[in-house]
Amino acid sequence: MARLLIDGDDLVVRLSWGERLRARRREVRLPDAVIRDAWAEPDWWRALRGEPEHGRRRPARPLGEWRHPRGRDFVALRSGYPAVVVDLWPTPSPAHLSRVAVSVPPEEAGELLEDLRRHRVPERPAPA
Repeated sequence: MARLLIDGDDLVVRLSWGERLRARRREVRLPDAVIRDAWAEPDWWRALRGEPEHGRRRPARPLGEWRHPRGRDFVALRSGYPAVVVDLWPTPSPAHLSRVAVSVPPEEAGELLEDLRRHRVPERPAPA
């Protein structure tokens, strides 16, 4: 199962071995990610928006980048688990993601959300 964590100033999604193969990437690292908001979504499918661009689309287990009119999201979701959804402010990062959604075990969701909310930036940052 994928893991969502903060490493210094980076937001990181670490993928399991099987997920790495399906997503065709080792991890998603967003340097200097600026978190706009973070919340838990009890229904994993509500975190999805758009259409898959990279990665595999398996029933009840979306994984990879999804494209939509507002940008791109990275999702690593599983049915039966809640999703932690992180909205990001736009940055000139090469990752160019606007949202990250990862399924987590229910017992880990609360602690992870507290950590993400501590790094939240409520107002849009000035361009660098």
